[in-house]
Amino acid sequence: MLSGGPAPKPKHATIQRALAAAKSGLTFVDARENERSFSFADLYARARQVAGALREGGVEKGDRVAIVLPTGVEFMDAFFGALFAGGVPVPLYPPVRLGRLDEFHARTARMLETTRPRIVLSDARIGRLLRVRSERVEHGQPYEDPGAPDDLALIQFSSGTTVDPKPVALTHANVLANVAAIDTIVPADDAQAGVSWLPLYHDMGLIGCLLLAVVHPGPLTLIPPELFLARPALWLRAISRHRATVSVAPNFAYGLCARRIRDEELVGVDLSSWRFALNGAEPVAPGVLRRFADRFARWGFRSEALMPVYGLSEASLAVTFTPPGRGARTLKEGNRELASVGAPLPGVDVEVREDRIFVRGPSVMRGYFGDREASEAALDDGWLDTGDLGFIEAGELFVSGRAKDVIIVAGRNHAPQEFEDALDGLPGVRPGCAVAVGRTGEEGEELILLVERNGDDLVADAISGRVVERTGVRPHAVRLLEPGTLPRTSSGKLRRAEALRQLERGELRPPDKVTLLHLAKEVARSALRRT
Repeated sequence: MLSGGPAPKPKHATIQRALAAAKSGLTFVDARENERSFSFADLYARARQVAGALREGGVEKGDRVAIVLPTGVEFMDAFFGALFAGGVPVPLYPPVRLGRLDEFHARTARMLETTRPRIVLSDARIGRLLRVRSERVEHGQPYEDPGAPDDLALIQFSSGTTVDPKPVALTHANVLANVAAIDTIVPADDAQAGVSWLPLYHDMGLIGCLLLAVVHPGPLTLIPPELFLARPALWLRAISRHRATVSVAPNFAYGLCARRIRDEELVGVDLSSWRFALNGAEPVAPGVLRRFADRFARWGFRSEALMPVYGLSEASLAVTFTPPGRGARTLKEGNRELASVGAPLPGVDVEVREDRIFVRGPSVMRGYFGDREASEAALDDGWLDTGDLGFIEAGELFVSGRAKDVIIVAGRNHAPQEFEDALDGLPGVRPGCAVAVGRTGEEGEELILLVERNGDDLVADAISGRVVERTGVRPHAVRLLEPGTLPRTSSGKLRRAEALRQLERGELRPPDKVTLLHLAKEVARSALRRT
C-alpha cells in the first residue's frame, strides 16, 4: 500500500466561503484572443445576485440546479449562484458535436432524469436544442447560504468510458480536501498563474483548475474547449502571454499540439514559465510526452515540467502526482512502455489488490446520487474500487488499463492500449482515433480493431502488420472508419464498449453532416417536443 501521509487541512469550510475570500480572478479568451477579466470579488457579488433570483424562482436548499452552459462568465454566475442559493450544481456538457445531436439529447435526458433538477440553466441557443424547459441566468436581490462542510457541493458525472456516466455526489469537504492536497504539490505563491481550456463540466477543469484557482492565490485564464480543438496554438500562446506556471491537459492534447501547431503560430511565444505541465484524465503515452517536449523545446519548454498524474471523478479528482521538476518516469511491461503517475497526495492511500487499484481518503465521494446499489459496489469500508488496473513500483503507481476493457487473447490478458499504441505514427491512421476491443467468437475472444482513417491510402493489412510487429498478436478483424465515427465521452475520451455495441448493432456510422437546414429542422423538432 502507498500512503500520502497526513491530510492537509482545507483553508475554507465551504466553496462559498472560499470564493468570498479569494484573491485575483478569471480571464476569458475568445477566438480572436480578445480577453475579458473579472475579479473574484466581482464573481462573488454576481453569484449572490443570481442566488437571490434562484431563491425567488423556487430553488430551496438541496435542490439540484442543472447547468448547460459553455465556458464563460455566465457559467460562473450559474455555478456559484446555485451554491449560494443552497442548491447543488449539476454541470452538464453543452452540444459541441452538432453531428451527434441525437446522442446529446439521449444522454442529457438520462442525466436530467437521474438528478431531477429543480431548474435547468442555459442560454437561448442551447435552450432551443434541449428537449426540456430551460431558464436563463437572472440576477435578483443578493442572497447567501454559507453552507456546511458535509452539505452536498455538486454532482459531477463520471466520464463514462466503459459504462454510461454515473452521478458522483461530492460534499464541500470532499472537494476542498482534494484542492488542499493538490496545493501541497503545486505550492501557492504570488507568481503562480494558470491557463486552462478544459471543460468546466468535468472534474479536471472544474475542480483541478477553477476551484483550485479560487482557493489558490493566482489568476486563471480560460479558453473554451472547442476553440482549443480548432486552434490548439491558442493554449500555448495564452500560457506565454500570461506567463503561466501551471496548466493541465489529457494526453491527447499534448499529441494534438505536437502534430497540429505550426511554427508560424508560435512567433514570440516563450514557454519557459510553464513549470507544472500536468497530464491526466486518460492513459499517458510516454512517446507523446517525448514528442511534445522535443517539439516545443525551441520555445523554452522543459521536459522536466511534464507531470503525469492520476485521478477520477469518484475521488473528487486527484489521487497521485509525479514529483514536480523531475519529469516523466517510465518502465517496460512486456511490449508496452508505461509512465509512472507518481505517489499519492497527502491524506490519500492507494492499494493494489490482484492488479486492481483501490483508493481511500477524505476526497472520496459520498456515493452515486440516487443509486445505492452502484455506491455499495464501488465503496467498501472507505475504500473506492476504481475499476482501473495497475501496479506499484519503487513507491509510485503505474496504471495499465481498465478492468472492463481487458482483452483476453489465447489465454493472455491484454490492455487495449497495447494494440492502440502500436498504431502510433502509422501513416493513414488518425492519431488517437483507434480502439481495440474483444469480441467472443467460435474459438474464444477475438481482437477487433476499429480505426479512423486519415486519407485514402490506409489498408487493413498495414494495420495488422504493425500490430503483429509490435505486440505479436494478429487481429481477427480490422474495420476502417470515416473521421469522427468512434463514440466519445463528453470530455473526448474514446468509448470502447460503446463502439463495440454500435458495431454489433450495425450503428457504427460517421456523424451527420450538419447544414443550416439540418440545424433549423433540429431546432424546430426540439421546440415541438417541448410544447
